[in-house]
Amino acid sequence: MQETFWREYEEKMEEVGQLLLQSKEEGNENPMESLVFVDAIQRVGVDHHFEEEIEMILGQQYNRCAKSVCFHGLHDVSLFFRLLRQQGYCVSADVFNNFKGKDGKFLEEVKQDIRGLMALYEAAQLSFHGETIMDEAQNFSRLHLSAYLHQNCDAEAITNTLTHPQHKTIPRLTAKDFLHGDLLKGSKKWQKSLRELANMDFLIEKSMHQDELLQISKWWKDMGLVEELPNARNQPIKWYTGSMAILINDLTLCFERIELAKVIAFVHLLDDIFDLYGTIDHLTLFTHAINRWDHSAIDMLPNYMRMSCKALLHTTNQIANNIQNMHGHNPIEYMKATWGSLCNAFLVEAKWFASAAGDELPTAKEYLENGKVSSGVHVVLLHLFFLLGLGGFTCSAEGDSTGHHEIHLNHTSKLTSSLATILRLWDDLGSSKDELQDGQDGSYMDYYMKDEPKLSVKQARQHVLDMITNEWKNVNEECFRLRHYSSATCFKRASLNLARMVALTYGYDENQRLPLLEKYVKTTLFN
Repeated sequence: MQETFWREYEEKMEEVGQLLLQSKEEGNENPMESLVFVDAIQRVGVDHHFEEEIEMILGQQYNRCAKSVCFHGLHDVSLFFRLLRQQGYCVSADVFNNFKGKDGKFLEEVKQDIRGLMALYEAAQLSFHGETIMDEAQNFSRLHLSAYLHQNCDAEAITNTLTHPQHKTIPRLTAKDFLHGDLLKGSKKWQKSLRELANMDFLIEKSMHQDELLQISKWWKDMGLVEELPNARNQPIKWYTGSMAILINDLTLCFERIELAKVIAFVHLLDDIFDLYGTIDHLTLFTHAINRWDHSAIDMLPNYMRMSCKALLHTTNQIANNIQNMHGHNPIEYMKATWGSLCNAFLVEAKWFASAAGDELPTAKEYLENGKVSSGVHVVLLHLFFLLGLGGFTCSAEGDSTGHHEIHLNHTSKLTSSLATILRLWDDLGSSKDELQDGQDGSYMDYYMKDEPKLSVKQARQHVLDMITNEWKNVNEECFRLRHYSSATCFKRASLNLARMVALTYGYDENQRLPLLEKYVKTTLFN
């Protein structure tokens, strides 16, 4: 990119920043305009450039409305609630009581407010446990928006809202759709400037991500594992896309995205070794070697296991040393423990599925508890935690129960457990086996229906969807709790993105394809 482009880009960044500050100054006279501006910035994915300005605007609106309701329409109240809650402000769900009648039900006239219903549905995605009104709001808005799908010119916008609510959708997936939508077609100065900045940001981002993908592809090829394990997944684009999606909010995190992609690659590689290749005896030895983290324990293994084990040990030690050089602490002991626990969980599953008579197959609860670990989420989160320089918090991992840590990341912690449950259940809902896999995998729905034989497939599926909704409430609460740690803001966003990413990487269609992942890759890397 030429020097003139970068100069124009910096000028456009400054211009949008100034317009945001101007919006703040006018916030008392036209408060909704500033909130719509913030929402638009977040939806096109350039909010990481304006964190201070956004915080100033939302703080101003919170203080302005702290003592009384200052927004009255359903859309305005819903947008106010969503933006401030996701920013970490204590906003009560009681603000929606104003839209209920004496019978406790939402008012009849609310049903006609399509724009308000869409905003209400978006707001309901940030609910906590015990907020009955938010559950009612989600059900109410979804019911009536669905009824409008076939009789309204806003059908496309309604569909996007129902299928990709902002809070549960990975950044950039719908950014270009929003960029060309009605809100940014206006003639206001901030609309024009934001359109131009977003388009320039897309070009920069695509160039950076393409370069990072090339680095990951070269690293994977140079390890030589593709030839040694021809049936294992060879998907560097998919692995990098996962890392990119998790850390999409900050373009400066190039090193972190590349290292995290390596971690994701090894989670999939180990899964394939346990699922497709190893005998129980060899897998037991392999698990022992990973737990010991000792090259001398590898000698008795088949060649493909030796190569994989050496590659894992070398890469992990290298990542830990890089973190020490960047942040002053070496997390290798935590990393070793998480890889060991992952292999332990894989081995449990291998023994279950190797049982010819099926007498060792688990209950649904047993399968899910082990499946949360075998998802690899705790491995990804822990590496992410240290890559982002948060070792000063001294996270709690396997084998560490001192109890004084501020952020806990072992596989039993609430955040890790909920993220892993979302991944495991989404995976099982989408497909019981990957698009390129021939191994035997379990499915929570299968085990649940064996435990509850009177349930239909539809009932079992609804049960799983309800579980996912419940786990999202845990994620919302944990991310809200992390607001106390300003240095953990990036980790909080990355954790949310991990949950959002699940629909991309496990949202199979009836043809065993991943349409959302394909769209995301095209949008961010190649389009």
